[in-house]
Amino acid sequence: MKLATFTTDGRTARVGVVEDGAVRALEVPGMIELIEGGLDNVQESGETLPLDGVRLLAPVQKPQKIIAIGLNYRDHAEETGAPIPEKPIVFAKYPNTIIGPREPIRIPPITEQVDYEVELAVVIGRRARNVSADEALEYVFGYMNCNDVSSRDLQFSEGGQWTRSKSLDTFCPTGPYLVTRDEVPDPQDLRLRCTLNGEVMQDGTTREMIFSVAELVSFLSQGMTLVPGDIIATGTPPGVGMARDPQVWMKPGDEVTVEIEGLGALTNPVKAG
Repeated sequence: MKLATFTTDGRTARVGVVEDGAVRALEVPGMIELIEGGLDNVQESGETLPLDGVRLLAPVQKPQKIIAIGLNYRDHAEETGAPIPEKPIVFAKYPNTIIGPREPIRIPPITEQVDYEVELAVVIGRRARNVSADEALEYVFGYMNCNDVSSRDLQFSEGGQWTRSKSLDTFCPTGPYLVTRDEVPDPQDLRLRCTLNGEVMQDGTTREMIFSVAELVSFLSQGMTLVPGDIIATGTPPGVGMARDPQVWMKPGDEVTVEIEGLGALTNPVKAG
């Protein structure tokens, strides 16, 4: 099932099921409430709207946690010259970073080296603490596209500031849909791509992940309670702008699209901010 958060008036966020070019509105306050209550307990409002007549928002508006994983693709670690991690590299992004489809990524004056990163985002479906890798996928509600936008000059010029460099306003586009777990039978067999101004910059597969989705959920749940709506950004494949020669940075006027097999395409303009 493809779920979306949308608005028709620019003010009120609503949740619906996307199917056949339309969205069927649901009677639920928000996506996290839907996840907490379960799909079986949600009623349709009876209103169906054409998809091109609504504005799609970030599927999960205010997650408690956005947890990101660094260097989680073998081929990406190799292109950066970094050793293969023995354990997941964990950093945070914050809810101020969340934007949806077509919302602008804004580059503030404090950075000149802004990079794109297509990532598979995992959305947690129920409270998870100390779960095993064997059972971890049962705690996943669904998946969506994520662009882990990164300020490389802040990341490396201030002593390794991963969280600061990746938590600037608008630096976490997500969407356009939240696709339920049953529609993604194997999260380790998905193609993912990023295009910048129509040029393919990243083209990889989740088979190259060093730590699988199940391993990440299990690892993060050890001592940290994951709750419904939490987002895990699982790492990026090779082709990032930082590793290119010459390097490529996003700039005002650009348009970036990230897309993962079965999850739709997420496009955002880039503007000065």
